[in-house]
Amino acid sequence: MPPEFYTLLEEIQANDFVIVELNLFLDTHPDDFEAIKQFNAHAQKSMKLKVEFEKKFGPLMNFGYSYSNYPFNWVDTPWPWQV
Repeated sequence: MPPEFYTLLEEIQANDFVIVELNLFLDTHPDDFEAIKQFNAHAQKSMKLKVEFEKKFGPLMNFGYSYSNYPFNWVDTPWPWQV
């Protein structure tokens, strides 16, 4: 895989880690407006990064959460959790 594959996947993973942490924080601080703004910004960034990744390298998720090119390319490796 090209270096961009790993760079973009790492950026997605780092951004999604921030989302998980903010989600946990907001579970106990649901009125923290700044945290909600950060959560929403990172969620939006995550969607954009995933769209970019999938256009270049194929689906990140199975079971209808990601579109497939023709031919069905979910079986193409490496899968995101294999890198």
